[in-house]
Amino acid sequence: MISSISIEELISSHSNKKIIDVRSLEKYNDNHINGAIHIPYEKLILYPKKYLNYLDTYYIYCQKGTKSISLCMYLQKQGFKVVNIKGGYEEWILKN
Repeated sequence: MISSISIEELISSHSNKKIIDVRSLEKYNDNHINGAIHIPYEKLILYPKKYLNYLDTYYIYCQKGTKSISLCMYLQKQGFKVVNIKGGYEEWILKN
């Protein structure tokens, strides 16, 4: 089962989390969750070992939360510790 976190939970415990935005670079540059780094979905699914390590936990989001949940399922099967951010960037905008 994939771990998920709500935007409210993320906001209340935001410090020191490794947050990854998997949307397009254009959308990331337009705006993103504070502290998030950009790694495109396509690169992360093809080369996860290039960007992630097995010791850290990563919080992943996309625009609506659909691509990120499937990516989290894939990465978890590869042995990475990942948490899906429910509702993605759109939920972030609603709560901020």
